[in-house]
Amino acid sequence: MPRGDVLSVNLPQPVVRGREQIGTRPAIAIQADLPGITLPTVMIIPLTSNRNALRFGFTVEILPSPQNGLAVASVAMCFQLRAIDNERVLGKLGTLEQGYLDRISQELVRMLGL
Repeated sequence: MPRGDVLSVNLPQPVVRGREQIGTRPAIAIQADLPGITLPTVMIIPLTSNRNALRFGFTVEILPSPQNGLAVASVAMCFQLRAIDNERVLGKLGTLEQGYLDRISQELVRMLGL
């Protein structure tokens, strides 16, 4: 999946603690596309429609648009960066606008201390 794709994903529910995201929800594919490399997983940032999540660090608000395919304003929770199996991807909703992708990249760099 190309970096910046807005995906519908099904996050596993077996052992959930605290504020971990679960269930079917949108997410941003965040890993780089490297020619000749195929992986069984994809790195994603889950989204939530709960705007209260903006109180946490490493979040980016994303407004819905025809390009990104989101139905409601959402919060990208960069602090919940995770890998999921490709089989958990249910489909593509759209493509994230470059400005949002740049802001998410900045938050990841800041969060990971790169």
